[in-house]
Amino acid sequence: MTHLKHKIQIVIVFTLFYSVLWSQPTGNEILDRIDANMSAETRYVKSKMIIHGPRSSRTVESESWGQGESSFTEYLAPAREKGTKMLKLEDKLWIFSPSTDRTIQISGHMLRQSVMGSDLSYEDMMDDRKLSEVYDAGVVGSETIGEYDCWIVEMNATAEDVAYQMRKLWVDKDRYIPLKEELYAKSGKLLKKNELTNITRHGSRWYPGKMTFKDMLKQGAGTEFIIDEIQFDVEIPEHILSKASLR
Repeated sequence: MTHLKHKIQIVIVFTLFYSVLWSQPTGNEILDRIDANMSAETRYVKSKMIIHGPRSSRTVESESWGQGESSFTEYLAPAREKGTKMLKLEDKLWIFSPSTDRTIQISGHMLRQSVMGSDLSYEDMMDDRKLSEVYDAGVVGSETIGEYDCWIVEMNATAEDVAYQMRKLWVDKDRYIPLKEELYAKSGKLLKKNELTNITRHGSRWYPGKMTFKDMLKQGAGTEFIIDEIQFDVEIPEHILSKASLR
């Protein structure tokens, strides 16, 4: 009788173990769900960056249009940045400065430079590909952030031209939106952290209203990227995503 009871207990334990395992999505399934929230065919964003430097903070306002691997951003404030424009067409980036009335092309290692002294690089601003297209992912654990139970997902790049070869995400298990992110170099060195907050619903998707980036190799308290307005799958006039928009 005791032997039979022991066998039943083992069967129950294995049943519970496999039911938990089967209910857990794979890393790549989680990336697909994140892409469904974060990616869109086209988008319009009006935003502000609050850059917290070692001695002071400043705010830069802009509006952007994006379609696939192309995007256009125009800076609206402060006065000394107003009229600066940034155009990305696939893997090429141009910047127009009204103070010099010149357009320059940014390429190679210069893409790793800071955008207007912030904790974001040009690469950060440019790379809008779906995570599932350039990373392979695995679930390595669970952790609670605030009131939200999260999957911990480790991602390794499957493409050479990504800004970060390794990334770690804390993904809300209910809404499939990252709440925290760590970005690593190929060597394993931690380069940046990002916290995603003010999560709100936009139709069928969840999207963060605020992202706080911290460049771990730089002084300062980080950069807040705050979304004032966002629209998904909007119609973008053809001239906006062309060099004609730089003038």
